[in-house]
Amino acid sequence: MIEPIERKKISEQVLIQLKQMIKDKTFPVNSKLPSENELAKMFGVSRVPIREALRVLEAGGLIQSKQGGGTIVKEVILASKLEPVTFEMVDIEQVYELLEMRSIIETEAASLAASRRNKDELQSIYTALKQFENTVENVSIIGYEADYHFHHQIVKASDNRFLMGVMENLSDLYHGTLVYSLTKNVGMRRKREQVYQEHFLIYEAIKNQDPEEAAHYMKQHITNVRLKLDDSRLDHK
Repeated sequence: MIEPIERKKISEQVLIQLKQMIKDKTFPVNSKLPSENELAKMFGVSRVPIREALRVLEAGGLIQSKQGGGTIVKEVILASKLEPVTFEMVDIEQVYELLEMRSIIETEAASLAASRRNKDELQSIYTALKQFENTVENVSIIGYEADYHFHHQIVKASDNRFLMGVMENLSDLYHGTLVYSLTKNVGMRRKREQVYQEHFLIYEAIKNQDPEEAAHYMKQHITNVRLKLDDSRLDHK
């Protein structure tokens, strides 16, 4: 099916190209960007859309205006700021590291949840599972809130305040990686159904109070995310 051609604002088109030029290091970290006039000439547009695009980049933490004039490209660190405009610019190795950490924490959390969960906690995990199931029907949305809620309820059921503290303290990072990975499933019902099925198997293992199965399915679930993102760290295992 052919989709309608989008008519993007000039400033949005400039923004897309500037982000790509920063990402591919045409404008490397700590380098000075060309002036507004120079950028306007480069893109063949007026200064107005250039200024709008630069404002978005600065709000997202990709660039910084210096006193005395000039704008420099900032280094994007995953653990600092996660607005949508910045997350896609981080070094993919940082995403891999975060997913590796999630695998360690959540595999054990799932095992503990299977051993320790009570009826109310199991019901909360089930409710979160059904919320994610609803996103399968609407493939146009990302569904990261429902995904995060499911994982959050499992860690909560582990009955370990430190595991819970780590997840809550890093909630922005969790959301960031979920948005990053689930965006690749938007419009792809089969992929979304696969993620739901993985969640379902984790839930069933916790419901059946089987710690080994719960850990296995959680590790498998996060490994599949890492495979989807071509995590090079998996090659060493």
